[in-house]
Amino acid sequence: MSMNVVTLLYLVASICFIQALKGLSHPTTSIRGNLFGMIGMAIAVLTTAALIVQLSGGKAQGMVWVLLGLVVGGGLGAYMAQKLR
Repeated sequence: MSMNVVTLLYLVASICFIQALKGLSHPTTSIRGNLFGMIGMAIAVLTTAALIVQLSGGKAQGMVWVLLGLVVGGGLGAYMAQKLR
């Protein structure tokens, strides 16, 4: 994947995030705003994952660290949410 494609995908994701903020500002458009936010995040996450795999030479070794961070952060966040409930 070329850097031009990566830049374009990040630009599309950022436009989706801006549209999400615009949509979430009113209750009647909140569903559409939430959808824009989900699409933007999916584009950003998939682009980042593809970039990590490409930069590591086709191996997914870098993704192990990302997934480890997700598990640790998610577990800590779930623990804290239960503690505050």
